[in-house]
Amino acid sequence: MPQASQVRQRIVNAAEECFARYGVAKTTVEDIAASAGLSRATVYRSFAGGRDEVILAVVLRDLRRFLDRLSERLRHERSVPDAIVEGVVDAVAFIRGEPHVAALLAPDAAGHTQAAVVGGAERLLHLCSDYVRPHFDAAQRAGTLRADITVEGAVEFLFRIISSMIVMPREDEPREFLRTYVVPALAESS
Repeated sequence: MPQASQVRQRIVNAAEECFARYGVAKTTVEDIAASAGLSRATVYRSFAGGRDEVILAVVLRDLRRFLDRLSERLRHERSVPDAIVEGVVDAVAFIRGEPHVAALLAPDAAGHTQAAVVGGAERLLHLCSDYVRPHFDAAQRAGTLRADITVEGAVEFLFRIISSMIVMPREDEPREFLRTYVVPALAESS
């Protein structure tokens, strides 16, 4: 008998496959169970919140993958303004470029994904805050990041900026916009 974490992983993998194949809106728990080679009951035992909890698990896994990459990038970024700008640009590119993430953001999936993410918003923000906290704290100690902001507030602010850039893409280069309007909200003036 596989461990609970292995079963959950199979379900998340199957959900990603189903989302890519059928779209998020049309994917059912039955589809996910069949793709994973499990019963519906097993899916519900593993994810008591049902489909919304499975969607959130897919989002969290994709987010962890992105945050691993972002954390590595932050170690090598030369300045806080560069880290903010390139981190946001990278996040938007990641979200648009990953097929599984794109499937979650497709117009027919928007309401379903939004419901799942809104239900897990605190978990998403907490996960992101934990990943960037060491870089955030170091920048505040160095005096390059505003001392009057919190990592949680900064992460939520950047989530909102990234979301708006996905929903309303800019025709021009976004870096100048980010340097002019977003960086001053977070970084100390030089």
